Amino acid sequence: MARKASITLENLMELGPEKLAQLVLGEAERDAAFRKRVSTALAAKKGPESVAKIIDRRLAALEKARSFIDWDKARAFRDDLAATVATTADELGTAAPVMAVDRLVRFIATHESVFERVDDSSGRIQDVYDQAIADAGALTSNLPQDEKALLPEKIMAALGDTSHGYLVDAARVVIEHLPADVLRNWEAELARLQEDQEAEDRRSKDRYIFSSARQYHDIRQIIADNLGDLDGLIALEENKHPNLQDTIGIAERLLEAGRHKEALDWVRRDQPGGLKVMTVADLADGLKPRLVSSSRRTSLEATIFDALGQKSQALSLRWSAFETTLDADMLREYVNALPDFEEFDALDRAFGHVLSSDRIYSALAFFMEWPRLDLAAKKVLAHRGEWDGGQYDLLRSAADHLLQDHALAATILYRALIDDILDRARSKAYPHAVRYLKKLDALAAASDTDATCVEGVVTHADYRAGLQKKHGRKMSFWARVN
Repeated sequence: MARKASITLENLMELGPEKLAQLVLGEAERDAAFRKRVSTALAAKKGPESVAKIIDRRLAALEKARSFIDWDKARAFRDDLAATVATTADELGTAAPVMAVDRLVRFIATHESVFERVDDSSGRIQDVYDQAIADAGALTSNLPQDEKALLPEKIMAALGDTSHGYLVDAARVVIEHLPADVLRNWEAELARLQEDQEAEDRRSKDRYIFSSARQYHDIRQIIADNLGDLDGLIALEENKHPNLQDTIGIAERLLEAGRHKEALDWVRRDQPGGLKVMTVADLADGLKPRLVSSSRRTSLEATIFDALGQKSQALSLRWSAFETTLDADMLREYVNALPDFEEFDALDRAFGHVLSSDRIYSALAFFMEWPRLDLAAKKVLAHRGEWDGGQYDLLRSAADHLLQDHALAATILYRALIDDILDRARSKAYPHAVRYLKKLDALAAASDTDATCVEGVVTHADYRAGLQKKHGRKMSFWARVN
């Protein structure tokens, strides 16, 4: 079979201008967005002003439009928007970056009216706006100094009152390219705007009013960060509500700056609320949700102790966190911080703690992640009558990993899965139960040998006979088995 030719710039140039023109013409007739890009490329031969006129017409139409975009036309609409952004960044951006940035900012400002006209649950149109923001940031570095000084005013005029967060996003990508004096002037103007907005918010009787004060505040922090003004950054963070403070982020910045005692103060600050999560093992063990940031906070606090020279406190903190959570990453941090040759005793101690834990699902998950499959098998055997087949995600994965070298442990988990499915008469899961039973058939020789040494574990033949006796009336299951 002939190998498909790769499409590269060199290969395309070998086709010659006439063939390429034919291909472009054919595609332009089929694809409206591509046709607009070709038209703009042709206009570029007359100069950037000609390209700008085409883009301006598209932007004007976009700003005036109010009709809703039906779902079957959403993709073509997205492609048209993407073509406008690509044309602005590529064709106009190369020849006239000032004109291109102005039009990209103008395009970004259309986002509120556009999102009101189309269902963007897929996020594809948002991706186009994200690309426009990225292109504006990239082109900012090509602007002359006097134009860079004008850019904050242009961004605030176009996006200052918008509520989708694009003001902050646009500011973030251009700030790194702006001179320090421009940033300081922008920060002073933002401080004034924030103060005025907060005063207006306090006078308002509407509980659900949108306020731009938070956006102004966030941009001020980005500016402070870019200027290397850590104290300014911290002062702005202090002004936030405690629920919104990034205490860990500030602690990390202080640690990088060598201000260790201040970093310790920030990392230890209580932060009300916060996102909480539970792992599959947590759910199975009946634990309460824990803060997403808890592991990161503990790890950072221990690192700060190390920087302060308080090694024993750092080790104690890491070990205590591991004991509480059975977190494999925390144990790795603990072991890596130990002096040479001490890790072997520490691991023996840690594995012993996990083996004795009554959080059997978390312990099993730990041994699978480390990995220590031999100890995972030992844990399975030690709690052979306790495994709940309803925890199928964890048990199925563990059984699949154990079946090669630890047949009896895998057998116990597969039996738990089968028993749960049949006891609950979960007919939709019968195909899974049949698959597990076939795996037990394959494991029978190895598992029966080990089963004779373990109290309470019957042979495969006896287990099958027990299934037939208890669930013999589940004909659809046995039909699948046979």
